Amino acid sequence: MIQGNILTDEGWIRGRVTVEAGRIAGIDGVAEQPDANGDVYVLPGFIDLHVHGGGGVDVMDGADGIAVIARTHAQHGTTSFLATTMTAPQEELLRVVTSVWQSARERSSGGARVLGIHLEGPYINPGKLGAQPDAVSLAVLEDVLAYLDVAPVRVITIAPEMSGHLEIIRELSARGVRVQLGHTLGSYEEGVAALEHGAKGFTHLFNAMSPLHHRHPGMVGAALAHAEYAEIIPDLLHVHPGAIHAALRAIPGLYVVTDGTASTGMPDGEYHLGSQKVHKCLGGVRLEDGTLAGSALTMDQALRNLISLGLPLEEVSARLSRYAADYLGITERGRLKAGVWADMVVLDREYRLTATYVEGDNIVAHAS
Repeated sequence: MIQGNILTDEGWIRGRVTVEAGRIAGIDGVAEQPDANGDVYVLPGFIDLHVHGGGGVDVMDGADGIAVIARTHAQHGTTSFLATTMTAPQEELLRVVTSVWQSARERSSGGARVLGIHLEGPYINPGKLGAQPDAVSLAVLEDVLAYLDVAPVRVITIAPEMSGHLEIIRELSARGVRVQLGHTLGSYEEGVAALEHGAKGFTHLFNAMSPLHHRHPGMVGAALAHAEYAEIIPDLLHVHPGAIHAALRAIPGLYVVTDGTASTGMPDGEYHLGSQKVHKCLGGVRLEDGTLAGSALTMDQALRNLISLGLPLEEVSARLSRYAADYLGITERGRLKAGVWADMVVLDREYRLTATYVEGDNIVAHAS
């Protein structure tokens, strides 16, 4: 039983959540705004659809590290996530996807639930690698389906301007995969065409994509003009607060991701992102040439960052939980109501995380 100011789809309830067998059995209390009392906040658990690592471990390390990653992010409020790969040769990538899912299909003790895989590459533009290794390839349906055969690949990042990729987008969308546009030099028109072929989102909006210009709107322009969903990294390094506000006004389902790396939850120092060395320093993660390389952002810090930009807690919660669930078509996470999984976070009045519940299990929060 968890007591406090509970954020439900119908609004705030001051009362208690009862949990049975990992699910919410009921929510009892009275409708009341939190500013009328000093109780803690109880929100839906955070859902992160772009996680490369954490706790010193990278997803590309395979099965051995996924439990560490799941525990690290759970300590910061993430209750479910997508294990996200880096660009690599197919043989290596297929081996990683297979081993990660074999390890992650059962939730590790004290860890967040792994919902599946996000393939960030290799089907990207070599001219917009960002921090991705130069091991890109064109998408061939047979090769892409090989990943779907060994794991639930929920999201794939694709550069739509590459030869044959529009038809691949159509085929994957028909199979229920969420295709995101990213690491792309595509034009506005190519972005619109990809959306018409079934693409649903944009990978770390603004980063590693053709920018907005008033005569050449680029991929960013296609997103701002037409997207229902897109992910964004609000570490206040990847995207300026003004650009975040523009995206918030333009894209109804804009949702938060961390793009977290092995450095998440760790001190400053040298780590790895896939096959590359990265350095965590001054709150950011960079390649040796200074290129931003994922982040060390946690979801609880993302919440505080958005609060600092003036967003109300109710909206911030939706962008850290419900919208990501809606994007994947998940109805049993990302909201608090009877019958859903008991994925919850508890925050004090300064928005510091005090507890995480994953499917009813209480996980010790990391000191914010």
